[in-house]
Amino acid sequence: MAKSRLQYVCTACGASQTKWAGQCGDCGEWNTLIEGIAATANPKHGFAGKTTDAHIQALADVHLETEARTKTGIDELDRVLGGGLVHGSVTLIGGNPGIGKSTLLTQTLAVLSEKLGCLYVTGEESLQQVSLRAHRLGFADKPLQLLSETCVESIITLAAKQQPKVIVIDSIQTIYTETVQSAPGSVSQVRESAAQLVRFAKQTGTALFLVGHVTKEGTLAGPRVLEHMVDTVLYFEGDQGERYRMIRAIKNRFGAVNELGVFAMTDTGLKTVSNPSAIFLSRHEEPVPGSIITVTREGSRPLLIELQALVDESHSNNPRRVCLGLDPNRLNMLLAVMHRHGGIAMYDQDVFINVVGGVRLTETSGDTALMLAALSSFRNKPLPNTIFTFGEIGLAGEIRPVANGEERLREAAKHGFRQAIIPKANVPRKNSKIDGLEITPVTRVSELIDAAVRY
Repeated sequence: MAKSRLQYVCTACGASQTKWAGQCGDCGEWNTLIEGIAATANPKHGFAGKTTDAHIQALADVHLETEARTKTGIDELDRVLGGGLVHGSVTLIGGNPGIGKSTLLTQTLAVLSEKLGCLYVTGEESLQQVSLRAHRLGFADKPLQLLSETCVESIITLAAKQQPKVIVIDSIQTIYTETVQSAPGSVSQVRESAAQLVRFAKQTGTALFLVGHVTKEGTLAGPRVLEHMVDTVLYFEGDQGERYRMIRAIKNRFGAVNELGVFAMTDTGLKTVSNPSAIFLSRHEEPVPGSIITVTREGSRPLLIELQALVDESHSNNPRRVCLGLDPNRLNMLLAVMHRHGGIAMYDQDVFINVVGGVRLTETSGDTALMLAALSSFRNKPLPNTIFTFGEIGLAGEIRPVANGEERLREAAKHGFRQAIIPKANVPRKNSKIDGLEITPVTRVSELIDAAVRY
């Protein structure tokens, strides 16, 4: 019997080395090499499929074809996928345990099974558990095919006979290939198993969903090369205790990235939220200090969210700066800009910032809202409920415009807001004025503070 050859695989990039080292020579990460068994060449395994003769073509000679898309029946999922499910695409879905990954995919396959052949492959649950979930969701009568298997070669062989159009693998960390001798869930097993499944999906035109576990840091477990192998990477965001869940497209070869879909978890599964701006607005009965509305943009959709600030006297030598939903470095920078260019110092104050609803504010359009919310709480002076703001603030104290300003204004006006404090460059032209909206343009931080004082 041949002796197994050991190798050391990087958990960050998937590169293999013959000797252990403290730093990976490929990606430069430290302490990421783990011991494993080298893959053995076994040409009888894998899916051959159809092969074509490779040849070089000029760019002008390439025939462009529109991707064939199929609606999943779940509007918010179609949004993050770029308009629907592309045949032959591979989608990786990650999220915390219990967030709703299996529930969403069960709903999706149950709807698609009425017009396409669908196969749900489970490696973690029994067929009875999947059936119980389908009964709970009200899909007991759907023609959905189930398979409990963890060997990738067996899955591919059965799928080649059944020829389903959509396959779900739940989850990729439980799948193993016979060509690798390491345990399921290891870097080499995840990489090789995913490679075979991706090859099968591309050669047969089968849409493939892969469910991935996440680490305690919130990233997908396994090698980072897994995200490069697939076409789309979706992340579930939210907390198990919260009703609303969000799914965000981190990578999408067939649509826009950072697209956001919003769902509400109910007793009968995940329900789409067609107007997410309404759920993120508190709508206080009376104006309260430290609260203001801003308009961010998630993918192709403007979204109204509420920023809340609490500024209180600090009783320690190091005042606290706590942010939930945005970068704390951004807060420190804006407080310094407000001190330098606005004459308002908060170096002896604790500052707490929260983005309501669990949304993470990643773009710089919320700078003006953050500054005004902190100022409102610091002075204990509430701003009107009908006011909103957006704009980027530079270190020199200037107010910079943001993209799609007019679209943001129309979205806010549609929800009943009547006063806007925005960068001067984002003011609509005369022929595109928005009825019922009073706009205050600003170009400097001092003008922003004066405009807030007037209200």
